[in-house]
Amino acid sequence: MDKDSQGLLDSSLMASGTASRSEDEESLAGQKRASSQALGTIPKRRSSSRFIKRKKFDDELVESSLAKSSTRAKGASGVEPGRCSGSEPSSSEKKKVSKAPSTPVPPSPAPAPGLTKRVKKSKQPLQVTKDLGRWKPADDLLLINAVLQTNDLTSVHLGVKFSCRFTLREVQERWYALLYDPVISKLACQAMRQLHPEAIAAIQSKALFSKAEEQLLSKVGSTSQPTLETFQDLLHRHPDAFYLARTAKALQAHWQLMKQYYLLEDQTVQPLPKGDQVLNFSDAEDLIDDSKLKDMRDEVLEHELTVADRRQKREIRQLEQELHKWQVLVDSITGMSSPDFDNQTLAVLRGRMVRYLMRSREITLGRATKDNQIDVDLSLEGPAWKISRKQGVIKLKNNGDFFIANEGRRPIYIDGRPVLCGSKWRLSNNSVVEIASLRFVFLINQDLIALIRAEAAKITPQ
Repeated sequence: MDKDSQGLLDSSLMASGTASRSEDEESLAGQKRASSQALGTIPKRRSSSRFIKRKKFDDELVESSLAKSSTRAKGASGVEPGRCSGSEPSSSEKKKVSKAPSTPVPPSPAPAPGLTKRVKKSKQPLQVTKDLGRWKPADDLLLINAVLQTNDLTSVHLGVKFSCRFTLREVQERWYALLYDPVISKLACQAMRQLHPEAIAAIQSKALFSKAEEQLLSKVGSTSQPTLETFQDLLHRHPDAFYLARTAKALQAHWQLMKQYYLLEDQTVQPLPKGDQVLNFSDAEDLIDDSKLKDMRDEVLEHELTVADRRQKREIRQLEQELHKWQVLVDSITGMSSPDFDNQTLAVLRGRMVRYLMRSREITLGRATKDNQIDVDLSLEGPAWKISRKQGVIKLKNNGDFFIANEGRRPIYIDGRPVLCGSKWRLSNNSVVEIASLRFVFLINQDLIALIRAEAAKITPQ
């Protein structure tokens, strides 16, 4: 091989080496561009400049934190997104890439566990505050003051009026939580420090009286007429015994309450009389003179009475409007044998499915519709499309006889005899009434009809 051919071979090898190296560099640059796009293509969420913003959910918090961490990782690795987007890398960058071709920087989801842990840690106080229940800072301050005054949780439960009703067990659990639970006690102290001074003063004025305070108040005589100066002097003479928020007016009100319940030293509770001398409530009510009582006008009571009177009148009007519905009662026939009559039933129209109890002297038969209301709706017994809306009328005469008048198009059969439109027929006991293939048995309450006939006989001679 001569020198010229050797030179050509070397030049071709160098050209192929440079071509392969440029291809490797282009592939590495493409991988780098893809990794940078994977890191930088997380869509940014829209933010508002308003003061009130929508709260983010847990998944949104994690996504936004991942986006921030990925941008930090890009800045630390030295990859500039502006150059990776469309511009060609420089020669120095090509050399760096060719020196480390096997170490691409993938997106690492490492910050996610730490971020989720951080979110959970920040949510723990919220869960603790949710578990605190119905106790408010004012309730906690009332509880602490009352326990320091009485040293008795039962007395606190009976004597303190909290913002809502608590059981004795709830009061005990709250007191033990304030003592031994560091999280609850810390949150409760922070909430109580944020109370307004006027609210704190109002709560302190409601503190229960201790036994030492009541003992000092009981020494004031029940026959004396103490003034505010008397109780003010008592406060000055015993500053350590009384609570710091006590005033002369509060001491006077509590002294009057103790006097009312005979709790002063010079008072004795009278024993109840024995035997017949015990005065019951009715005797005491008889001794009251009604003329001496003040007739105070109660507007709220008058308004309630007016509303009740209006409601009762409305119910009476509704009953009067529904009176025609009670002229006939419908009773479904079951397997149990029930009596056909009572003291108010004059007669019964008994069918195969239902019984119609006749309670008035005149009832109408037919088919009920939206525009036509009648006493006896025959459609309850069976198919009634061939029956007129007002088929007939049953009347009771003064002499105790029942008559049926046909007012419909089709005839009514009484014991097999047709009664045409405009005609009437006398009904007797156990008469069979047939209307458009519906059969009924007409039963008469003989006892009640006998009484009606007797009354009619007494009236007719006069």
